[in-house]
Amino acid sequence: MTQQTRPSEVARIFDAELRDDAGFEPSWNVAPTDPVTVVLQRDDGRAVERLRWGLIPAWADSPGQGARMINARAESILRSPAFRVAFRRRRCIVPVDGFYEWLRRDGGRAPFLLRSPADGERRLLPFAGIWSVWKDPATGNWVPSCAVVTTAASDQVAPIHDRMPVILSGDDWRTWLDPDVTDSGELMSLLRPAPDDALLIHPVSPLVNSVRNNGPELVVPLAAGAGSTVAVPAQQTLFG
Repeated sequence: MTQQTRPSEVARIFDAELRDDAGFEPSWNVAPTDPVTVVLQRDDGRAVERLRWGLIPAWADSPGQGARMINARAESILRSPAFRVAFRRRRCIVPVDGFYEWLRRDGGRAPFLLRSPADGERRLLPFAGIWSVWKDPATGNWVPSCAVVTTAASDQVAPIHDRMPVILSGDDWRTWLDPDVTDSGELMSLLRPAPDDALLIHPVSPLVNSVRNNGPELVVPLAAGAGSTVAVPAQQTLFG
């Protein structure tokens, strides 16, 4: 996924207080365990903070276990020991400028960027997320982390991949963040595929396949016939 929008701008758009933008640099290739900008609800108000991507369960032995928990499937979130408490008590928004998926084709995989067709502040896609805190037994420090909630792909996205992040529609993000909303049925009703006109999709350079590459050239639409299909590992996907 990509996060180029400064946390201060995210705070303005979501009417939140900026509490942490330490070390923020725009990223066109956010990888698991990287810090990400999130909007969450604290007891004293709505806040923009930076959390580690990959939720570390409270019972984890090490932060490395969070690298495998970058996504929380909507269908099983209420049953998952790693995610069910966060779903009820610690929901957040992960606002992104776009995200990538890969299409298997001709023995390889072609990367695509999916983004909003809107300009200005409406370009941000508010992913539904959950967050948690984990205490490092070695240092005693508390490590906040998060995961993106995923669901079945919309008809628009399905030709590329069968899963997608939950993109909260309209003012649904307010309901998702509201700590007074505790009804599981109401919350689950928000976790649906995006409308079929919600995204623009275009092929991009295979440079995005390596996390070592991180620059604005990664989101530039690939010219037709420029060889978008490349051999990459079979597990290459971020939102399964």
